Amino acid sequence: MRYGHIPNVNRRTSRLVMGSMVFSVEKQALTNNLLDRFVEAGGSAVDTARVYAQGASEVAFGRWLQSRGLRDQVVVIGKGAHHDSATFERRVNPAAIHEDIAASLDAMQVDRIDVYFLHKDDPDVPVGPLVEALNEEAGAGRIGVFGGSSWTHRRIAEANAYAEAHGLSPFSVSSPNLALAVPNEPMWVGCVSLSGDPEAMTWYARSQMPVFAWSSQARGFFSGRYAPGMVGETTDQNNVIRTYFSAANWERFRRAEELASRKGCTLQQITLAWVLHQPLNVYALIGPASVAELDNSLGALAIELTADEVAWLNLASVEDLAMAEGAAHV
Repeated sequence: MRYGHIPNVNRRTSRLVMGSMVFSVEKQALTNNLLDRFVEAGGSAVDTARVYAQGASEVAFGRWLQSRGLRDQVVVIGKGAHHDSATFERRVNPAAIHEDIAASLDAMQVDRIDVYFLHKDDPDVPVGPLVEALNEEAGAGRIGVFGGSSWTHRRIAEANAYAEAHGLSPFSVSSPNLALAVPNEPMWVGCVSLSGDPEAMTWYARSQMPVFAWSSQARGFFSGRYAPGMVGETTDQNNVIRTYFSAANWERFRRAEELASRKGCTLQQITLAWVLHQPLNVYALIGPASVAELDNSLGALAIELTADEVAWLNLASVEDLAMAEGAAHV
């Protein structure tokens, strides 16, 4: 395992972070198996969210955490203030922040969430009250460091300017999307991706703010379950097709396959290694649905990519992009 250090987090943080979308009380055995294997491999950070499985994901994680007695070894990451999943009512406000933190602490049976993210942003809400609410929770010891998931770097800078002007703690972590595949459009309303955004990549490279990259494997685009021209049969498949199917991304896919063949590893390991080789302080969120998928992801830690390979995979030259776009019309 590789590790980084998050300022004001007293535990080392694994560069691969276990996502919890598949956790549930009904699948407690699977939850336990995934987390046991992750910790056995040196994993130390688990990403949770109030909205996953309508809270049951947090309960399942909390049961595992308590049964294994590992609270002092695990960096608990939480997210809240997501919009209402049924009505899409916006909930990025101080009341929802306080409500969700209290509910998450209870569900996970912990008294502190080490890293906390606002799961969504609402640009119509002034940053001040949000910064103040997060500082209140941090001051009470219920959360540690905090930031935004799918917040633009400009909005984070706005929040931090407010914090500085008012003597408050700033956002010190961020969780946007980052993967080798560049999205055609946001997968869900309000999603923010660094992929294909050179201005944002430059900002994070300069600031070295820790980036917790969600969908680091492009929501399964590189899993082998997709092929050009396929028709989706599920909502999730259609989301991936709409978001990631493009000539440029299929060329990235082809190059990753080619490089994987040369290095004797899997395509998924190459694409995850690409994320870990970015000039950022990056932690890649993974969402395996089985221990075999987890082991595949863990293999990415052993992959070394040169700067030329990183650039080549991402069609870094104008000629590369032109070639991919031209192939779409052949």
